[in-house]
Amino acid sequence: MPEEQADGAPSRPDEHRSRLAIPPLAFAGLVIAGLTAAGIGARYGVRGDFDVIHGLLVLFFSINLVICHWEICLFLKRDYIERRVQYWRERREKTGRTSAVEFLTGSVPLKRILSSETWADVWATYSQFDSSYADRRTYGYNVDIANGLVTPLPMLLLFAAFTIDFLPALVAGIVGAMMFWQLTYATSVYLVSFFVAGRQRLIGKRDVYIYIWALNCPWVLFPLLGLYVSIRLIVDGDYGVLGY
Repeated sequence: MPEEQADGAPSRPDEHRSRLAIPPLAFAGLVIAGLTAAGIGARYGVRGDFDVIHGLLVLFFSINLVICHWEICLFLKRDYIERRVQYWRERREKTGRTSAVEFLTGSVPLKRILSSETWADVWATYSQFDSSYADRRTYGYNVDIANGLVTPLPMLLLFAAFTIDFLPALVAGIVGAMMFWQLTYATSVYLVSFFVAGRQRLIGKRDVYIYIWALNCPWVLFPLLGLYVSIRLIVDGDYGVLGY
């Protein structure tokens, strides 16, 4: 992927390539697949069965844990992101390629794949569609930082509880209800704020459908499923809703 040279100018995307390199999208996919397989496999190892709702929530937990890492990078590298936005804007004008696609399918040396600067470019490229992620005064910027810093711990707790039911169902349900409601509400407000601010007029309709609706709606739909499960855990007092 493109990175900055010592003089501060971004290098070309085909420079600094290494034999031991991987596209960011492929790496993220492998991590998500590994976490999901671990959750489903752990349940199968303990109980010898599979449940669709459990599988869907484990997949969502795995995706969101990866996103949380990116959101922590958003906080740590906010100055760097603001500089990179201009680079990616110029890069798109020069190549005609979508910045997000170029970044995610580019090649990153394995020694840099966990670097906060590497994943800061997620936000620099997404800022081509929503400039709020290059402005630390906005709701979108701050709510994603909050998600990255606050939700990993309760999400890991629910990941384990939903998989091996080691917590009382009432406790897991209360934690889940708080977390899933927060995710549903925060994402819904973000979508409203995007359109109220008129940012949709700055990008094409195709980009609105792909990068705003398609990428954000799962953070409403999956949490709604999780909220339903959490309420059932509280009301029923057991893990029957997850097939236990």
